[in-house]
Amino acid sequence: MAYRLKWSEEALEDIESIASYIEKDSPMYAKSVVSKFFEKADLVKDFSELGRVVPELDDTTIREIFVYSYRLIYKIDKDVVLFVAVVHGKRLLDNHQKNITKHLDPQFT
Repeated sequence: MAYRLKWSEEALEDIESIASYIEKDSPMYAKSVVSKFFEKADLVKDFSELGRVVPELDDTTIREIFVYSYRLIYKIDKDVVLFVAVVHGKRLLDNHQKNITKHLDPQFT
């Protein structure tokens, strides 16, 4: 079953911030990293459980896949996969947890 892909405003802002940071040193690498986020997301469309359950949340509907050193976090709900955050692997999830968990509310999917 192919899922519809949606992106939260926060996840898109995360990607934009990452791209801006990388672009300072290498515009070409920044484009490559951004492309990889969307390539990995496209895989999830057909394989929603490809990613692992986010350990800090212990909720089987919230998963993550890694893109380089970033965690691409998404929520599975019915026929939709919603990407909710992109977090560097060395950063604590605490700063993003509120944005992630607010998407547990059905009104956001």
